[in-house]
Parts: sequence; structure tokens; C-alpha cells
Amino acid sequence: MANIKLEAKNRAEFGKNRVNKLRRDNLIPAAIFEKGKETLPITISARDFEIVYREAGGTSIVDVNVEGQAHPTIIKEIDRHPFKNQILHVNFQGVNMNEVIKVEVPIEFIGRDSIKAQPSVFNASLNELHIECLPGDLPDTIEIPVEGMQIDDVIYVKDLEIAKNDKITILVDQDEPVCSLLPQQEVEEEEESTETAAGDVPVVGEENKEEEE
Repeated sequence: MANIKLEAKNRAEFGKNRVNKLRRDNLIPAAIFEKGKETLPITISARDFEIVYREAGGTSIVDVNVEGQAHPTIIKEIDRHPFKNQILHVNFQGVNMNEVIKVEVPIEFIGRDSIKAQPSVFNASLNELHIECLPGDLPDTIEIPVEGMQIDDVIYVKDLEIAKNDKITILVDQDEPVCSLLPQQEVEEEEESTETAAGDVPVVGEENKEEEE
């Protein structure tokens, strides 16, 4: 799959007032960080970045084109305004296409809302998987079909298709559970047991009140 493209410009504007003016013009101050190189401050279109981020997430390679020079990157960090729908700053991690990188790849459970074995409760133990590989071998997501799971089934890291890929190193225990399907009754009993135990804990002040009476 071809890398995703994003146009950018070198940024000379620094300081609060100048940066705020960029944001008012629907531009985002950003930077590209790469090992062994100086940080490259850039400016990107807020609209273009939203489109790219929806497609790339934090795992796909994004070619940031800075005035004619392409920089292969991944989106590393997004700084958002605490209550406005506004991105304040973006950090890109520059990557060498010939060097392995470590990333957290999101897990997508396919058919989660259509599991046939009912009544049951689906439990996701992992939502991301820590892996290491060359940038060109980086998967966008890890898709796991779960619609056909049966009660008490457990899917482990070693069961995933990605575990069979020689180009990718998984950086978590292969015997770690990814998801499981539990009987609904068992889950309800565990919740009731937890609520009962919590009810047995005395409220601070109640013991003294009883002694005074």
C-alpha cells in the first residue's frame, strides 16, 4: 500500500502570539523528530491533517512533504485543546525505512456485536499489541474475528495471524490472553460477590456512632 501524503511548510513562527495566529488561520504548528537529526518545525493544514489522521492513525507511514522533500513518519503525539475541538500541536516521528521501529498496533475485534454463543460476555484483555518491525511491514490494525467464539473460549497472542509473520516481532508474552468469552451467569455472580464484599466494609464514623449509643 502506498504511503499516505501530507503537505507541510517550514515554520519560522514561534512564540505564543504567532502560534495562535497560525491556529486562527486553520493551521497547526508541528514538528518532525528523527534520531540523529535536528528537530524540524513545520506548519500543516488542520483540515488536511484531520483527513490524514482518520486514515493513518498512529501506525501507518505518512510521507510529510516539506516544500518538496518527503519525510517518512508516523504520527507520534497529538496535543488537543482541553475543551475546544482543536488540535494545538502535532509531533511526527521520522523513520528510517531500513531500521526497525517499536509501535503499539490497535486490535480490532471483528463481529464483536454479533457473537452467536449467547448469553455470554465478551472480555477484551488487550486493545493494542506491542510489536517491532520495519516501517514497511507495519500493519494498520490487527483484526481478530470473534463472531464464532464459544463460551469459555480464549484467544491468546500466539493464536493471532500476526504471530506467524516472520517479519514482525511481538514484544509481549505469547501466552498472554487477548480476549475471552465468558458465561453471562458467571460474570453476574462475580459482580454480585464484589458488591456484597463492598457492602460489608464499615462506613467511617458508623462504629463510633454505635459506641456512643
